[in-house]
Amino acid sequence: MEGQTLIFTFLFISLSLTFIIGRIKRRPNLPPSPSWALPVIGHLRLLKPPLHRVFLSVSESLGDAPIISLRLGNRLVFVVSSHSLAEECFTKNDVVLANRFNSLASKHISYGCTTVVTASYGDHWRNLRRIGAVEIFSAHRLNSFSSIRRDEIHRLIACLSRNTSLEFAKVEMKSMFSNLTFNNIIRMLAGKCYYGDGAEDDPEAKRVRELIAEGMGCFGAGNTADYLPILTWITGSEKRIKKIASRLDEFLQGLVDERREGKEKRQNTMVDHLLCLQETQPEYYTDNIIKGIMLSLILAGTDTSAVTLEWTLSALLNHPQILSKARDEIDNKVGLNRLVEESDLSHLPYLQNIVSESLRLYPASPLLVPHVASEDCKVGGYHMPRGTMLLTNAWAIHRDPKIWDDPTSFKPERFEKEGEAQKLLGFGLGRRACPGSGLAQRLASLTIGSLIQCFEWERIGEEEVDMTEGGGGVIMPKAIPLVAMCKARPVVGKILNESA
Repeated sequence: MEGQTLIFTFLFISLSLTFIIGRIKRRPNLPPSPSWALPVIGHLRLLKPPLHRVFLSVSESLGDAPIISLRLGNRLVFVVSSHSLAEECFTKNDVVLANRFNSLASKHISYGCTTVVTASYGDHWRNLRRIGAVEIFSAHRLNSFSSIRRDEIHRLIACLSRNTSLEFAKVEMKSMFSNLTFNNIIRMLAGKCYYGDGAEDDPEAKRVRELIAEGMGCFGAGNTADYLPILTWITGSEKRIKKIASRLDEFLQGLVDERREGKEKRQNTMVDHLLCLQETQPEYYTDNIIKGIMLSLILAGTDTSAVTLEWTLSALLNHPQILSKARDEIDNKVGLNRLVEESDLSHLPYLQNIVSESLRLYPASPLLVPHVASEDCKVGGYHMPRGTMLLTNAWAIHRDPKIWDDPTSFKPERFEKEGEAQKLLGFGLGRRACPGSGLAQRLASLTIGSLIQCFEWERIGEEEVDMTEGGGGVIMPKAIPLVAMCKARPVVGKILNESA
């Protein structure tokens, strides 16, 4: 009897050890992770703004891990904070990681994840990308819209000069930058102007401004209901997103209908070009596809560009010697008889370096757009299971002392070194990189160059401009909107007289 007991005990221990060892062997080799994941919710309590700082703090707590794994509700998430690993993700694993995360916002606002930003990798996405390359972001098309960018910058200069022609006056720049970037995109899309010449007092303009801000706020990696579906019932987030989606669709459909009704007077707008394509290929170019293209441009090209302009001017106010050097470059290369033009930008390397340095320290989208693995792969030697979400902490990478000298200082001169600009990740990498990066950089350089050329700039007081980051979901705004002292230079009078 004792012998049988010993045998059964031996067999039980052997089978148990075999099972445990097998489980250990089958456990995927995941990146380091915080040990305090809670049942069901995992690490969801980490989702507090600003997320890019939270994720960097976790990485540092795990021995400066270049890649970490988190369990956010029912979703496994990898966060990369290393430039070399980001390159590995979007070169070696570019196709595998070309899918997008199907968030509630993508599902309801982005027409069932069918826009160029939210669509899964495949034929539909490739076609949208081709449309963008040919109909929107080609050199020919961007040049055809140069008059719009010039008009909007003239409008900004005129607005700033009203109270600053004789002495310094206080100006609030956040709303002015938002108006400029929104007008620029909407005029390109539909030939319509929402801000300027008193339009900002129009109730519709105010409604549209608030609507776009609400829509942008629905996206990003910080929506807990995307990881724990039961929260959609508790928080009512899906119901709220559906209402915003309906209002956005109504706004976009209105723009499409206006251009369709005025087809006898077709203009050089993107919607007009897309409606022409709809007439020849109605089965593909449906109104929803056209509205999805419009939505992507509005969400990606308005607030992101506006915050870049605000961060850049704020940094220049805190570094007057850099501002002075940029003005000298513009005065010497362009002169004082005309406004800086897009054709001048290639001759203004220091100005472009200022914009690059601003994009490095203050990326508009610090975590980029989430990617999802379509199949198992390896990143940094770790196993990434299919369905894993990938977040790229561009903010942390842009401040990594391993690849940047004096990384927290604002030094445009660093980009005089060949190849430095290739380290920037603000517009993404690989096949899902932002197709509008050229337009964004062109508008930022032209706007900042014009403001430097046309005005003297000073801080409100002796203290430096507060560069604290606000919580903005997808984008990284300033916590405190920029207010500065501004005085028109003599060149402003010549510029405004010529445009009158």
